[in-house]
Amino acid sequence: MGHNAGRSIAVVGGGIGGLTAALAFARTGARVTVHEQAAALTEVGAGLQITPNGARVLHALGLSDQMDRAGLPAAAVCPTDALTGRRIARFDLTGRDYRFFHRADLIDMLAQSCAQAGVEVRTNARVQGMTGDGMDDETSPILTIGADGLKSVCRSVLNPTDKPFFTGQVAWRAMVPMADVAPEAKIWMAPGRHVVTYPLTGGRLNIVAVQERDSFAEDGWHHHDDPANLRAAFNDVCPVLADILGRVDDVRLWGLFRYEVAQNWHGTGLALLGDAAHPTLPFLAQGANLAIEDAFVLAQCCDRDPSVEKTLPEYQEIRRPRVMRAIAAANANARNYHLSGFRRRVAHAGLSGLGKIAPDAFLNRMDWLYGHDVTTG
Repeated sequence: MGHNAGRSIAVVGGGIGGLTAALAFARTGARVTVHEQAAALTEVGAGLQITPNGARVLHALGLSDQMDRAGLPAAAVCPTDALTGRRIARFDLTGRDYRFFHRADLIDMLAQSCAQAGVEVRTNARVQGMTGDGMDDETSPILTIGADGLKSVCRSVLNPTDKPFFTGQVAWRAMVPMADVAPEAKIWMAPGRHVVTYPLTGGRLNIVAVQERDSFAEDGWHHHDDPANLRAAFNDVCPVLADILGRVDDVRLWGLFRYEVAQNWHGTGLALLGDAAHPTLPFLAQGANLAIEDAFVLAQCCDRDPSVEKTLPEYQEIRRPRVMRAIAAANANARNYHLSGFRRRVAHAGLSGLGKIAPDAFLNRMDWLYGHDVTTG
């Protein structure tokens, strides 16, 4: 065992990043308590993609069998013209350890593994007191980990309060019953809009739809909306996509706001990870994956050094450049998915040619992201 053995660690937030951190520290011998403000560890109505870089961490934490049961292996990603239904290209994901999960299934998988590893989870546990020295708690943890998301209490302790700005885009999330769907992520692209669909276990299809518009919706994706508004935004799409959207009877809407990456990820006895440190727009499927990477790197850095305080700057130094690059790539996708006119025709022709002539070239260009392995550091 390394230096984490016997250390008391507190995690604020029982989401994907927080539970991964709890498990990573517990696996290295720490005594971990997770504080989650909700009444239960659960998520509803949303899928996510675990890409190879995130999957490597879950494998390293001993979750290979659980991943096979809870997730659906992805076969391809298919850029598609939303107006005509024409598939522009198909990029093969076979053998790349790319998976589709329902968030609730992933959280349940992590929560069960945490329980088996001796992690204590306290629900209905809203953290009220935070200082520069970490959490005001009777257990006096040597390290408090802020994995408490966009509205992070922990982030505000270490950084001035910053105001996010509206990106000019809103997003809808929905899920519909749909069996016998190919295990592919389809990106349905239209001028000023796009939809991403992919299947989940249990005969469900996950839908994320994004529209550029001037009027904003509230931040946070738990706001209900009328499905008719979603359909109206995509009223000119091809019959196949129109049929999918026509099946939606429950949908959540949220405005996409851009937050700055935190300048300070650590203080005395306190460290941030995931959205608390670097909120990410959902155009690269990396929010959960980056949080998973953060969690593993933080645990490993602490395990290598007898002084938590000395190793926290190393954690930020390792992680910040990578998440900055991923965020920039996500922001670029927000533009590329919504092209119109001549630029749209040129981009689609380029993707189509790439898919025919060099189908591996597109994914190879993403090797900096998918090929990254934090477990070997």
